Amino acid sequence: MNPVLQDGHGRRFEYLRLSLTDVCNFRCSYCLPEGYRKVAGLPANLTVAEIRRLVGAFARLGLWKVRLTGGEPSLRAELLEIAAAVAATPGIRKLAMTTNGYRLPERAADYAKAGISTLNVSVDSLDPARFAAITGHDRLPEVLDGIAAARLAGIKTIKLNSVLMRGINDDELERFIAFVQQHDLALRFIEVMRTNDNPAFFEQHHLAGAEIANRLEALGWQRLPREAGAGPAVVYAQPGQAGQIGIIAPYSKDFCASCNRLRVSGRGKLHLCLFGDHGIDLRPLLQSDGQQDNLIARITALTATKAPAHRLHQGDSGATPHLASIGG
Repeated sequence: MNPVLQDGHGRRFEYLRLSLTDVCNFRCSYCLPEGYRKVAGLPANLTVAEIRRLVGAFARLGLWKVRLTGGEPSLRAELLEIAAAVAATPGIRKLAMTTNGYRLPERAADYAKAGISTLNVSVDSLDPARFAAITGHDRLPEVLDGIAAARLAGIKTIKLNSVLMRGINDDELERFIAFVQQHDLALRFIEVMRTNDNPAFFEQHHLAGAEIANRLEALGWQRLPREAGAGPAVVYAQPGQAGQIGIIAPYSKDFCASCNRLRVSGRGKLHLCLFGDHGIDLRPLLQSDGQQDNLIARITALTATKAPAHRLHQGDSGATPHLASIGG
């Protein structure tokens, strides 16, 4: 019988979001509009050996899905070595990565060989000029070429991530629908989330996911059953048509009730919630293989204390300065 990691509210955890770095080379308007700014004095990112021990402990606790995040994970020099180590961990059945698509056309085959089987690529607009305005980079053709390259490389699941923003890209729904149906892709619309760095942006551009859900249903899209190990998206499809569209709406009622994921930052802090008050340092227990039992006990005890829900509805985003800080 597989072990089960759960909290005090009966939620079971099978999905780890592991940040490899908080560095990002894009300047997305909803996250790092001024670009990444290095903070002096911080410890180095986890080493490959530390990551191997960390993932091994989570796998022994029953987690079977790992997503590599950032910042931008492709900026981590040891990315392929890390991916191969995670994919080879006994018990890990799915290795995913979220990326802005940087250098994806030339790297997609290497990602597939390293064991990455699911790729989420950020595409906040299908209009090149608008894409450049949102991200600070005129790279939409490169990103779309990278998606095609990932498919050719044999990456099984490819999804687009698009942060939905009122007055910026909310007029592109029909264009995104046509794109995912033409290319048989899955798209995730993500609500803008308030963080400590973006309250004014949030107030101006937040658009409830329910509005998009209503528009999809009016166009004949139907809600699909939730898959095992799935993330927080509510997924829709149009009968007889290719493509899927999911909506990640953290401000919706009972969003946290189905939470199945934990987060570890690039420097080894366990975050029980994206919008929690702080992370808990696991790094002291990642220094030798002989610490595994203590590490497992620590993770188990901490997970039991996970709060029932975030406090975004109260305007409280915890200690999260921006989404790149611990992997979104």
